[in-house]
Amino acid sequence: MSGSKVNTSQDTQLGLLHAISRTVSAKLTLDEILQELIGIAVGFTHCDACLVYLLEPATCSVVLRGSQLPHSAELGRIRLKLGEGITGWVAQHKSVAALSRNAFADPRFKFFNLLVEDTYHAFLSVPLVSGGELVGVLNVHHRDPRNHSPADIALLSFVGEQMGGVIAKSQLAEENSKLQEKAADMQDQLETRKLVERAKGILQRRYELTEEQAYLRLRDESRRTRRPVRELAQVIVAADGLAMGKEAVPTSEARSR
Repeated sequence: MSGSKVNTSQDTQLGLLHAISRTVSAKLTLDEILQELIGIAVGFTHCDACLVYLLEPATCSVVLRGSQLPHSAELGRIRLKLGEGITGWVAQHKSVAALSRNAFADPRFKFFNLLVEDTYHAFLSVPLVSGGELVGVLNVHHRDPRNHSPADIALLSFVGEQMGGVIAKSQLAEENSKLQEKAADMQDQLETRKLVERAKGILQRRYELTEEQAYLRLRDESRRTRRPVRELAQVIVAADGLAMGKEAVPTSEARSR
């Protein structure tokens, strides 16, 4: 067997837990967590390449999201349907796939020209799971043939189980953040519409314009001054408020009568 044998002692398990715990406490982004996962896998398996695929439920596929080797153009683009290729098979069955040599000759294998990892001999793939649900797939590759011992497989499966929960929590936090941003954006759009409607009403009243004419005046002024329509609407509403206030306050001459 070529390559360094993985240390599966209790100290190694404890080291893994510490590494994963540091990842959790660091409050990293999802992409940063994936890079941490890759670093942990590389450090304990001494592999020549490591890839992380994440489940995309909407398309029933797993998508390449992290890599030890530089694949910036391929991240987010390479995908496999559940059951497609060895990675898709692992995702579909939530089972380990361990190939000691000629991994590319396996009938399940799907070759990607852009991935040099697909030319490597040994291939070990484990599911990333959280609460029994699939989160993604972790693949480690060795250039030369390598017999994966039961201890090797158990260790990487342990990493997959532990990191699966971390990734799932990060994905949930990321989704919640996107929903909050979307809600804030919708609220901002609603406030803008209300403001523009008030400004249009003021222009209609002051200059005896139709609603469309008032809007066109706002739009043209926005283009001329290169200021957002909302900003102009705020100025119009504020100015109208001041004018109405002045009209409501009696002058000194009127008060003396």
